[in-house]
Amino acid sequence: MNTVLFHLAFPAADIAQTKAFYAEGLGCTVGRENATSVILNLYGHQLVAHTTSEPLIPQRGIYPRHFGLVFTSESDWEELLERSQQRQLRFYQEPKRRFPGLPLEHRTFFLEDPFHNLLEFKFYCHPAAIFGDRDFAQVGDR
Repeated sequence: MNTVLFHLAFPAADIAQTKAFYAEGLGCTVGRENATSVILNLYGHQLVAHTTSEPLIPQRGIYPRHFGLVFTSESDWEELLERSQQRQLRFYQEPKRRFPGLPLEHRTFFLEDPFHNLLEFKFYCHPAAIFGDRDFAQVGDR
């Protein structure tokens, strides 16, 4: 196997709520788990929720911290959007199109998990914009 997988650990307050949002809501498969942690497969990438007794405070916007996926197929992005809507997941930002008409054009939406972690899911209309297109300086909505 010549694939590199992304790993992200994030805070949670409750494993059952974590599984409800990520497995039942987003469709992640559940891996190993115990009373304080659970491993989740998000489209082939490893997420690990670790419970904490620290207060989990909502952010005041999407910056600087959020995580998510960049889809290379618009239909896959639309499928997750529809699943999120059907399962009534909490949208932090409704679906929208950023930078319409520019080479950076992409579709995006943000979800908020039960512990105030923000997740962004996007699809770029022009694949070159995912990592490059250095002729443009725009990154996000700031």
